[in-house]
Amino acid sequence: MVTITCVRGDITQQHVDAIVNAANSSLLGGGGVDGAIHRAGGPEILDACRDLRASHYGKGLPTGRAVATTAGRLPARWVIHTVGPRWSNSEDRSALLASSYRESLRVADELGAMTVAFPAISTGIYGWPMNDGAHIAVATVREAKTTVREVRFVLFDEPAYAAFTAHLGL
Repeated sequence: MVTITCVRGDITQQHVDAIVNAANSSLLGGGGVDGAIHRAGGPEILDACRDLRASHYGKGLPTGRAVATTAGRLPARWVIHTVGPRWSNSEDRSALLASSYRESLRVADELGAMTVAFPAISTGIYGWPMNDGAHIAVATVREAKTTVREVRFVLFDEPAYAAFTAHLGL
């Protein structure tokens, strides 16, 4: 069974096997967590993402899917890029958000990663309400069939940390 923990901090500073990037479909960097990971990891991550775009993901990575690259200069072995859905008041996209977490764990399993750090996917500029995002993240990881031993939710601010720890019962 996977151990789930929460920490307040910077995901780019986590010493884990894999860091999950809340990427956009282009895989070529952006704002928020995506931009921070690309900046801290250096050009090796962008080069690997460009290679993915040139080969398997010419139209970009679909929402809810995940793919891995090198971690460049980060204190991790890999970055697992996943595209979370944008929040919608008129359409339930919860299954896509859950898929982002499940697919990231599937990729981690393929890599042999034992420790994985996740951000709060889709809760930034994609507008997903933090409490609901935390609920989906925690429930999905708890239910996942994975060989990963530790999932660490790395939350940037106190409201995110409070939402995730509440759903973990901490």
